Amino acid sequence: MKNIIKSLTANGKGILIMILASFFTSIGQMFWKIFRENNLFLFLVLGFILYAMGAISMIVAFKFGKYSIIHPMMCTSYIFAILLGGFFLGEYLSTYKILGISIISLGVILIGGGDE
Repeated sequence: MKNIIKSLTANGKGILIMILASFFTSIGQMFWKIFRENNLFLFLVLGFILYAMGAISMIVAFKFGKYSIIHPMMCTSYIFAILLGGFFLGEYLSTYKILGISIISLGVILIGGGDE
């Protein structure tokens, strides 16, 4: 437990920024999907803006922690994609998807706390 706290303390800022980057890129990609289905150009532009914000955030995140800890936090994009699809695109949130979110979340916690 002590090692987990130490790792999260050392890499915490980078982890949070990378999760934010993951969120931005997931929303950007969702906007691209909305654009493809509705041909609303605004969503294409917003998608690129958010995706760029995600990429920039990712670059910044690497400054605040170890690569082997920070980069795997991008897996949270799978969680965001499932939730965004369910809540905003009307996609079905199956038991398997919820179980998958739980497993990914556990993996992110273990990696984030597994520095030493």
